[in-house]
Amino acid sequence: MSRKRSIVKRIGIGVVLVVLVGFLIPERSVVPVAGATVSDWNENTLWYEPWGASGVHKGIDVFAPEGTGVLAATGGLVVFQGSNDLGGNIILIPGPKWRFHYYAHLASSDAAVGGLVSRGERIGTVGSSGLAVSQARYSGTMYD
Repeated sequence: MSRKRSIVKRIGIGVVLVVLVGFLIPERSVVPVAGATVSDWNENTLWYEPWGASGVHKGIDVFAPEGTGVLAATGGLVVFQGSNDLGGNIILIPGPKWRFHYYAHLASSDAAVGGLVSRGERIGTVGSSGLAVSQARYSGTMYD
């Protein structure tokens, strides 16, 4: 019985260390759309609920022509790549500080689940899939 407790204790300590290290990694992000500047998004869309069914929008919309490259805001492991009704074609990458970067409304995806991406690497293209009711855009949930 004490051997099991020892193993469980070591696993618990390992998990705590991994979580703590995740919070200590500095976050150096890039604008997640190729060629975008601060004038290409509306700061009022952060925490915005414009379309009812989409729920609280914890992210930013970066407006760009369809087909423009979407870049990884930070390096990380691709944990999801697929689609749903609201976000359309999406990619999910956890980054430093355990913040999940959610890339939605993509026209195409260049990332695969389990793949590592570098900060600034092209992971897809801007599109208007899912519940994108205006011009082509990228939408990202930047904080947990």
